[in-house]
Amino acid sequence: MSALAELLAVARDRVAAAHAAGLPVVGCVGADVPVELITAAGMLPLRLAGKPGASELGDRYLGSGVDPVARSVLTRILAGDYGKLEAIVVSRDCEASLRLFYALRELRRVEPELPLPPVRLVDVLHLPHHTTTRYVKAKIAELREWLGVGDPREAIEAHDRLRRLLAEVAVLRRTRLTGTQFLGVVAATTALPVATATALVERLLGEVLPEVDGVRAFLTGSSHDDPGVYEVLEENGFLITGEDHDWGELLFARTCAAPTELALAERYQHNGPSAPRASIRQRAAHTAAAARACGAEVLISYARVHDDAPPWDFSAQRAAAGLPAVLAGHQPYGGLTEKALTEIRTLLPLGVSR
Repeated sequence: MSALAELLAVARDRVAAAHAAGLPVVGCVGADVPVELITAAGMLPLRLAGKPGASELGDRYLGSGVDPVARSVLTRILAGDYGKLEAIVVSRDCEASLRLFYALRELRRVEPELPLPPVRLVDVLHLPHHTTTRYVKAKIAELREWLGVGDPREAIEAHDRLRRLLAEVAVLRRTRLTGTQFLGVVAATTALPVATATALVERLLGEVLPEVDGVRAFLTGSSHDDPGVYEVLEENGFLITGEDHDWGELLFARTCAAPTELALAERYQHNGPSAPRASIRQRAAHTAAAARACGAEVLISYARVHDDAPPWDFSAQRAAAGLPAVLAGHQPYGGLTEKALTEIRTLLPLGVSR
Protein backbone atom coordinates (compact mmCIF):
# COMPACT_ATOMS: atom_id res chain seq x y z
CA MET A 1 0.00 0.00 0.00
CA SER A 2 1.26 3.47 -0.83
CA ALA A 3 2.05 5.92 1.96
CA LEU A 4 -0.75 8.18 0.76
CA ALA A 5 -3.24 5.32 0.95
CA GLU A 6 -2.03 4.40 4.44
CA LEU A 7 -2.31 7.95 5.69
CA LEU A 8 -5.79 8.41 4.25
CA ALA A 9 -6.88 5.10 5.79
CA VAL A 10 -5.71 6.38 9.18
CA ALA A 11 -7.59 9.65 8.61
CA ARG A 12 -10.82 7.71 8.05
CA ASP A 13 -10.55 6.05 11.48
CA ARG A 14 -8.12 8.05 13.57
CA VAL A 15 -9.34 6.66 16.90
CA ALA A 16 -8.71 3.04 15.89
CA ALA A 17 -5.27 3.96 14.54
CA ALA A 18 -4.33 5.75 17.77
CA HIS A 19 -5.28 2.84 20.01
CA ALA A 20 -3.64 0.32 17.67
CA ALA A 21 -0.28 1.98 18.40
CA GLY A 22 -0.24 0.33 21.83
CA LEU A 23 0.49 3.49 23.82
CA PRO A 24 -1.66 5.22 26.46
CA VAL A 25 -3.75 7.81 24.60
CA VAL A 26 -4.29 11.40 25.71
CA GLY A 27 -7.08 13.35 24.06
CA CYS A 28 -6.15 16.86 22.92
CA VAL A 29 -8.57 19.70 22.17
CA GLY A 30 -7.21 22.58 20.12
CA ALA A 31 -3.92 23.30 18.37
CA ASP A 32 -2.34 24.95 21.43
CA VAL A 33 -1.80 21.72 23.35
CA PRO A 34 1.99 21.09 23.59
CA VAL A 35 1.88 17.58 22.12
CA GLU A 36 5.65 17.30 22.61
CA LEU A 37 5.14 16.89 26.36
CA ILE A 38 2.61 14.10 25.89
CA THR A 39 5.01 12.28 23.57
CA ALA A 40 7.85 12.80 26.07
CA ALA A 41 5.66 11.22 28.76
CA GLY A 42 5.48 8.02 26.70
CA MET A 43 1.88 8.60 25.62
CA LEU A 44 0.18 9.32 22.31
CA PRO A 45 -1.48 12.71 21.74
CA LEU A 46 -4.75 12.18 19.82
CA ARG A 47 -6.34 15.39 18.65
CA LEU A 48 -10.07 15.02 19.22
CA ALA A 49 -12.33 15.73 16.25
CA GLY A 50 -16.07 16.12 16.25
CA LYS A 51 -18.58 14.52 13.92
CA PRO A 52 -21.09 16.64 11.99
CA GLY A 53 -24.63 15.94 13.17
CA ALA A 54 -23.55 14.26 16.42
CA SER A 55 -24.06 16.76 19.25
CA GLU A 56 -27.11 15.72 21.28
CA LEU A 57 -25.32 15.16 24.60
CA GLY A 58 -23.10 18.19 24.05
CA ASP A 59 -26.16 20.33 23.37
CA ARG A 60 -27.60 19.28 26.74
CA TYR A 61 -24.57 20.54 28.67
CA LEU A 62 -23.25 23.38 26.52
CA GLY A 63 -26.43 24.64 24.89
CA SER A 64 -27.07 25.08 21.18
CA GLY A 65 -25.40 28.50 20.98
CA VAL A 66 -21.84 27.14 21.21
CA ASP A 67 -19.70 26.17 18.20
CA PRO A 68 -21.03 22.77 17.06
CA VAL A 69 -17.51 21.31 16.97
CA ALA A 70 -17.14 21.69 20.76
CA ARG A 71 -20.64 20.30 21.31
CA SER A 72 -19.84 17.31 19.12
CA VAL A 73 -16.51 16.63 20.83
CA LEU A 74 -18.24 16.66 24.22
CA THR A 75 -20.92 14.31 22.87
CA ARG A 76 -18.29 11.89 21.62
CA ILE A 77 -16.34 12.00 24.89
CA LEU A 78 -19.48 11.19 26.88
CA ALA A 79 -20.45 8.46 24.43
CA GLY A 80 -17.01 6.83 24.67
CA ASP A 81 -16.32 7.27 20.95
CA TYR A 82 -12.61 7.94 21.55
CA GLY A 83 -12.00 4.73 23.48
CA LYS A 84 -10.05 4.74 26.73
CA LEU A 85 -8.26 8.04 27.30
CA GLU A 86 -5.66 8.44 30.04
CA ALA A 87 -6.41 12.16 30.21
CA ILE A 88 -7.84 15.04 28.21
CA VAL A 89 -5.83 18.24 27.72
CA VAL A 90 -7.80 21.24 26.49
CA SER A 91 -6.19 24.39 25.11
CA ARG A 92 -7.76 27.79 25.41
CA ASP A 93 -7.62 28.35 21.66
CA CYS A 94 -11.17 29.71 21.52
CA GLU A 95 -14.14 30.38 23.78
CA ALA A 96 -15.86 27.13 22.76
CA SER A 97 -12.87 25.05 23.86
CA LEU A 98 -12.80 26.85 27.21
CA ARG A 99 -16.49 26.13 27.76
CA LEU A 100 -15.88 22.51 26.85
CA PHE A 101 -13.18 22.33 29.54
CA TYR A 102 -15.45 23.85 32.18
CA ALA A 103 -18.23 21.39 31.26
CA LEU A 104 -15.87 18.41 31.57
CA ARG A 105 -14.46 19.63 34.87
CA GLU A 106 -17.91 20.16 36.33
CA LEU A 107 -19.20 16.81 35.07
CA ARG A 108 -16.30 15.06 36.81
CA ARG A 109 -17.26 16.89 40.01
CA VAL A 110 -21.04 16.43 40.05
CA GLU A 111 -21.36 13.12 38.18
CA PRO A 112 -18.39 11.03 39.36
CA GLU A 113 -20.01 7.88 38.01
CA LEU A 114 -19.31 9.06 34.47
CA PRO A 115 -16.20 7.38 33.04
CA LEU A 116 -14.35 10.64 32.42
CA PRO A 117 -10.54 10.80 32.58
CA PRO A 118 -8.62 13.58 34.34
CA VAL A 119 -8.96 16.90 32.50
CA ARG A 120 -6.37 19.66 32.29
CA LEU A 121 -6.48 23.16 30.77
CA VAL A 122 -3.34 24.61 29.18
CA ASP A 123 -3.75 28.37 28.95
CA VAL A 124 -1.57 29.56 26.06
CA LEU A 125 -1.83 33.27 25.32
CA HIS A 126 -0.77 34.87 22.04
CA LEU A 127 0.16 38.42 22.97
CA PRO A 128 3.56 39.58 21.60
CA HIS A 129 5.12 40.40 24.97
CA HIS A 130 7.97 38.95 27.06
CA THR A 131 5.59 38.80 30.01
CA THR A 132 3.32 36.58 27.92
CA THR A 133 6.25 34.28 27.16
CA ARG A 134 6.94 33.92 30.88
CA TYR A 135 3.29 33.18 31.53
CA VAL A 136 3.07 30.53 28.77
CA LYS A 137 6.35 28.97 29.92
CA ALA A 138 4.94 28.68 33.44
CA LYS A 139 1.78 27.02 32.14
CA ILE A 140 3.79 24.57 30.06
CA ALA A 141 5.94 23.77 33.11
CA GLU A 142 2.77 23.05 35.09
CA LEU A 143 1.53 20.70 32.36
CA ARG A 144 4.94 19.03 32.23
CA GLU A 145 4.81 18.39 35.97
CA TRP A 146 1.21 17.12 35.75
CA LEU A 147 2.19 14.67 33.01
CA GLY A 148 5.34 13.60 34.85
CA VAL A 149 7.63 14.49 31.95
CA GLY A 150 11.40 14.36 32.23
CA ASP A 151 13.54 15.81 29.45
CA PRO A 152 11.36 16.76 26.44
CA ARG A 153 14.31 17.50 24.12
CA GLU A 154 13.95 14.42 21.90
CA ALA A 155 10.19 14.82 21.62
CA ILE A 156 10.52 18.49 20.62
CA GLU A 157 13.04 17.60 17.91
CA ALA A 158 10.86 14.73 16.66
CA HIS A 159 7.73 16.88 16.34
CA ASP A 160 9.69 19.66 14.65
CA ARG A 161 10.99 17.18 12.08
CA LEU A 162 7.43 16.10 11.33
CA ARG A 163 6.36 19.73 10.97
CA ARG A 164 9.15 20.45 8.49
CA LEU A 165 8.15 17.41 6.43
CA LEU A 166 4.51 18.49 6.43
CA ALA A 167 5.65 21.89 5.12
CA GLU A 168 7.18 20.01 2.17
CA VAL A 169 3.88 18.19 1.65
CA ALA A 170 2.12 21.57 1.63
CA VAL A 171 4.24 22.53 -1.38
CA LEU A 172 3.56 19.17 -3.04
CA ARG A 173 -0.20 19.60 -2.62
CA ARG A 174 -0.20 22.57 -5.00
CA THR A 175 0.26 20.24 -7.98
CA ARG A 176 0.12 16.60 -6.79
CA LEU A 177 -2.40 16.38 -3.95
CA THR A 178 -5.95 17.61 -3.69
CA GLY A 179 -6.86 19.74 -0.73
CA THR A 180 -9.03 16.91 0.59
CA GLN A 181 -6.11 14.49 0.46
CA PHE A 182 -3.84 17.00 2.17
CA LEU A 183 -6.35 17.53 4.95
CA GLY A 184 -6.45 13.76 5.45
CA VAL A 185 -2.67 13.50 5.57
CA VAL A 186 -2.45 16.18 8.27
CA ALA A 187 -5.32 14.64 10.26
CA ALA A 188 -3.61 11.24 10.17
CA THR A 189 -0.44 12.66 11.72
CA THR A 190 -2.47 13.85 14.73
CA ALA A 191 -3.45 10.25 15.53
CA LEU A 192 -0.14 8.41 15.15
CA PRO A 193 3.06 8.21 17.18
CA VAL A 194 5.34 10.94 15.88
CA ALA A 195 7.95 8.45 14.58
CA THR A 196 5.31 6.49 12.66
CA ALA A 197 3.80 9.65 11.20
CA THR A 198 7.24 10.93 10.19
CA ALA A 199 8.14 7.69 8.41
CA LEU A 200 4.86 7.71 6.46
CA VAL A 201 5.23 11.36 5.44
CA GLU A 202 8.82 10.73 4.32
CA ARG A 203 7.58 7.86 2.14
CA LEU A 204 4.80 10.07 0.76
CA LEU A 205 7.31 12.71 -0.32
CA GLY A 206 9.17 10.02 -2.28
CA GLU A 207 6.12 8.76 -4.16
CA VAL A 208 5.24 9.69 -7.74
CA LEU A 209 1.74 11.16 -7.66
CA PRO A 210 -0.48 12.21 -10.58
CA GLU A 211 -1.10 15.87 -11.29
CA VAL A 212 -4.29 17.46 -9.98
CA ASP A 213 -6.13 20.44 -11.39
CA GLY A 214 -8.97 22.86 -10.70
CA VAL A 215 -9.48 26.53 -9.98
CA ARG A 216 -6.84 27.20 -7.34
CA ALA A 217 -8.57 28.35 -4.15
CA PHE A 218 -7.32 29.56 -0.79
CA LEU A 219 -9.69 28.61 2.04
CA THR A 220 -9.90 30.84 5.09
CA GLY A 221 -12.28 31.13 8.03
CA SER A 222 -13.29 28.33 10.41
CA SER A 223 -11.20 25.24 11.01
CA HIS A 224 -12.00 21.87 9.41
CA ASP A 225 -11.69 18.65 11.40
CA ASP A 226 -13.98 17.02 8.82
CA PRO A 227 -13.35 16.87 5.04
CA GLY A 228 -16.96 17.64 4.04
CA VAL A 229 -16.46 21.24 2.93
CA TYR A 230 -13.23 20.41 1.08
CA GLU A 231 -14.96 17.56 -0.76
CA VAL A 232 -17.89 19.73 -1.85
CA LEU A 233 -15.66 22.53 -3.11
CA GLU A 234 -13.38 20.18 -5.04
CA GLU A 235 -16.33 18.30 -6.52
CA ASN A 236 -17.45 21.67 -7.91
CA GLY A 237 -14.27 22.51 -9.81
CA PHE A 238 -12.01 24.08 -7.17
CA LEU A 239 -8.61 22.86 -6.02
CA ILE A 240 -7.81 23.95 -2.47
CA THR A 241 -4.11 24.77 -2.59
CA GLY A 242 -3.85 26.55 0.76
CA GLU A 243 -5.69 27.38 3.97
CA ASP A 244 -5.11 29.22 7.23
CA HIS A 245 -6.77 27.08 9.86
CA ASP A 246 -5.23 24.82 12.49
CA TRP A 247 -6.22 21.46 11.01
CA GLY A 248 -4.22 22.52 7.95
CA GLU A 249 -1.09 24.58 7.45
CA LEU A 250 -1.33 26.57 10.70
CA LEU A 251 -0.84 23.33 12.63
CA PHE A 252 2.78 22.94 11.53
CA ALA A 253 3.84 26.31 10.11
CA ARG A 254 5.99 27.20 13.13
CA THR A 255 8.76 25.08 14.66
CA CYS A 256 10.80 25.54 17.84
CA ALA A 257 13.97 27.60 17.70
CA ALA A 258 15.66 25.08 20.01
CA PRO A 259 14.69 21.91 21.91
CA THR A 260 14.10 23.78 25.17
CA GLU A 261 11.09 24.59 27.33
CA LEU A 262 11.52 28.31 26.60
CA ALA A 263 11.54 27.72 22.83
CA LEU A 264 8.52 25.47 23.21
CA ALA A 265 6.66 28.25 25.01
CA GLU A 266 7.60 30.74 22.29
CA ARG A 267 6.49 28.31 19.58
CA TYR A 268 2.98 28.04 21.02
CA GLN A 269 2.77 31.70 22.03
CA HIS A 270 3.50 32.85 18.49
CA ASN A 271 1.62 30.05 16.71
CA GLY A 272 -1.10 31.24 14.35
CA PRO A 273 -2.50 33.66 13.44
CA SER A 274 -5.87 32.04 14.17
CA ALA A 275 -9.17 33.85 13.77
CA PRO A 276 -10.15 33.79 17.48
CA ARG A 277 -6.78 35.06 18.76
CA ALA A 278 -5.17 37.30 16.10
CA SER A 279 -5.93 40.84 14.99
CA ILE A 280 -7.71 41.57 11.73
CA ARG A 281 -4.50 43.13 10.36
CA GLN A 282 -2.42 40.06 11.23
CA ARG A 283 -4.96 37.73 9.65
CA ALA A 284 -5.20 39.79 6.47
CA ALA A 285 -1.44 39.98 6.00
CA HIS A 286 -1.02 36.25 6.62
CA THR A 287 -3.85 35.28 4.28
CA ALA A 288 -2.55 37.48 1.49
CA ALA A 289 1.00 36.11 1.75
CA ALA A 290 -0.16 32.49 2.00
CA ALA A 291 -2.55 32.88 -0.93
CA ARG A 292 0.25 34.25 -3.10
CA ALA A 293 2.60 31.45 -2.05
CA CYS A 294 0.19 28.74 -3.16
CA GLY A 295 -0.80 30.46 -6.40
CA ALA A 296 -4.43 30.92 -5.42
CA GLU A 297 -6.78 32.36 -8.01
CA VAL A 298 -9.75 32.88 -5.67
CA LEU A 299 -10.37 33.35 -1.95
CA ILE A 300 -13.16 31.49 -0.15
CA SER A 301 -14.07 32.17 3.47
CA TYR A 302 -16.12 29.51 5.22
CA ALA A 303 -17.52 30.59 8.60
CA ARG A 304 -19.30 27.93 10.61
CA VAL A 305 -22.45 28.76 12.57
CA HIS A 306 -21.58 30.05 16.07
CA ASP A 307 -17.96 30.61 15.03
CA ASP A 308 -18.17 34.38 15.06
CA ALA A 309 -14.54 35.44 14.61
CA PRO A 310 -13.81 34.69 10.89
CA PRO A 311 -16.34 37.08 9.30
CA TRP A 312 -14.68 40.03 11.03
CA ASP A 313 -11.49 39.34 9.07
CA PHE A 314 -13.00 38.90 5.63
CA SER A 315 -13.09 42.45 4.27
CA ALA A 316 -9.45 43.06 5.16
CA GLN A 317 -8.42 39.63 3.84
CA ARG A 318 -10.15 40.25 0.51
CA ALA A 319 -8.53 43.67 0.14
CA ALA A 320 -5.07 42.39 1.06
CA ALA A 321 -5.24 39.32 -1.17
CA GLY A 322 -6.65 41.21 -4.16
CA LEU A 323 -8.49 38.08 -5.36
CA PRO A 324 -12.09 37.37 -6.34
CA ALA A 325 -13.62 36.35 -3.02
CA VAL A 326 -16.79 35.02 -1.40
CA LEU A 327 -17.77 34.82 2.26
CA ALA A 328 -19.98 31.87 3.16
CA GLY A 329 -21.22 32.75 6.63
CA HIS A 330 -23.31 30.88 9.20
CA GLN A 331 -22.64 27.54 7.53
CA PRO A 332 -23.46 24.11 8.95
CA TYR A 333 -20.67 22.10 10.53
CA GLY A 334 -19.02 19.99 7.82
CA GLY A 335 -21.03 21.32 4.89
CA LEU A 336 -22.26 24.21 2.79
CA THR A 337 -25.78 25.41 2.17
CA GLU A 338 -26.96 25.37 -1.43
CA LYS A 339 -27.22 29.18 -1.34
CA ALA A 340 -23.59 29.51 -0.26
CA LEU A 341 -22.39 26.98 -2.84
CA THR A 342 -24.25 28.82 -5.60
CA GLU A 343 -22.49 32.05 -4.64
CA ILE A 344 -19.10 30.34 -4.42
CA ARG A 345 -19.61 28.87 -7.91
CA THR A 346 -19.66 32.43 -9.31
CA LEU A 347 -15.88 32.41 -8.74
CA LEU A 348 -15.49 29.73 -11.41
CA PRO A 349 -14.50 31.04 -14.85
CA LEU A 350 -16.78 30.38 -17.78
CA GLY A 351 -16.33 26.94 -19.20
CA VAL A 352 -15.45 25.27 -15.91
CA SER A 353 -17.88 22.54 -14.91
CA ARG A 354 -20.37 23.55 -12.25
